[in-house]
Amino acid sequence: MKFAFFTLGCKVNQYETQAMEQMLTAEGHTLGSFDEPCDGYIINTCTVTAVSDKKSRNAIRRARRCNPHAIIGVCGCYAQAEPDQLRALEVDVLSGTDGRAEFIWHVIRAAQERIRWEHVEDAGLPRSFEILPAGGLAARTRALLKIEDGCNNFCTYCKIPYVRGRVRSMPLAEAVRQAQQLAREGYREIVVNGIEISSWGAERKDGSCLRQLLEAVLRAVPSVRIRLGSLEPRTIDEEFCRTLCGFDNLCPQFHLSLQSGSDSVLKRMHRKYDTARYLQSVELLRRYFPGCAVTTDLIVGFPGETEEEFRQSLAFVKTCAISAFHIFPYSRRAGTAASSMGGQLTQAVKESRAAQAAEIADALEQAYLRAQVGTEQEVLFEQEQDGLFVGHAKNYVRVYAEGRALQNMVRTVRVTSLFRDGVRGELLPVQTDAG
Repeated sequence: MKFAFFTLGCKVNQYETQAMEQMLTAEGHTLGSFDEPCDGYIINTCTVTAVSDKKSRNAIRRARRCNPHAIIGVCGCYAQAEPDQLRALEVDVLSGTDGRAEFIWHVIRAAQERIRWEHVEDAGLPRSFEILPAGGLAARTRALLKIEDGCNNFCTYCKIPYVRGRVRSMPLAEAVRQAQQLAREGYREIVVNGIEISSWGAERKDGSCLRQLLEAVLRAVPSVRIRLGSLEPRTIDEEFCRTLCGFDNLCPQFHLSLQSGSDSVLKRMHRKYDTARYLQSVELLRRYFPGCAVTTDLIVGFPGETEEEFRQSLAFVKTCAISAFHIFPYSRRAGTAASSMGGQLTQAVKESRAAQAAEIADALEQAYLRAQVGTEQEVLFEQEQDGLFVGHAKNYVRVYAEGRALQNMVRTVRVTSLFRDGVRGELLPVQTDAG
């Protein structure tokens, strides 16, 4: 049978989709496009914003139009949060944010026997970390490795702890084993991700921490680049930096969640740091990883955000010289503490502030790109585009270069100029050992 996937949301969802694809192909099934007739369609949903909820519903309707006789399986965060809305759309297989292997088994069964099934248990119940196959089925350039699930932070704007459950971690030995397997399969870069990877090991209450896992993985696959997912600023301390700065295969790009550059807004968000602690993290990273990229996320229009608080936020990202950041107008999510706060701002105000933040983001990104000109960067080339090969440097700057057969190769380039959404690079000769 042929199945097609539609994935919304974060890299954790992408990882889980890739694992489910492997489960299906291991059973002898094939993968198709979401826009062609298939025996089954699987939608892996997101509920971070109201827009992502709407996209999930639209994907279900799209699948029905493509093949009215196909079975539809839906899983993920939106399915966990709002199963009744999906039941109303008459999906065939419904699951929340746990039990991917069981979900796929029932998807196959539904396609074969037309038997509906659903299982959406309370995310607050105890859960264990589900070990899934890592890696994807596309060209073996970059792989995702999920090391953690769940979140205990309960930020006032966020539904994720309610739909993903509490923190649970992949055993360190299993993370090392999967990284080594990905290296044997030919992947050149591994992205270590999770819902909140800074909390890896926290549930064990034995001192286990992310730094230990990263050190073990970096040592286990010295020829593979390791890139980190989003980090809490509190993760970055002297010991973290001293331990990891000596590893050449750690990509010097650090995504530190900010959300606001105003201490009063951070407090209302229930973030567990202030701007002073955040800036300390940025300064530590730049001291131990010179030239590193520090990227972040910014929420604008949080309930009660004044013009002064918004100005503080923009001023702070400039102070930190953030390399690049994503901007999210605040999205009101039912069931979160922020949804019942006073001072809800209009959509027009949120959009205006997002546009102002975007101007700052573009200026900061251009400044970081200009700083790359004249430097030498190791680039992992991923694809050919308009006669040029395109890839990413370790700091995640997008690099374009002329060359032949560069896909999935790591080459050193000298950055010559800004170009499109990144920089233009000139390939340097390959160094060979004399004698």
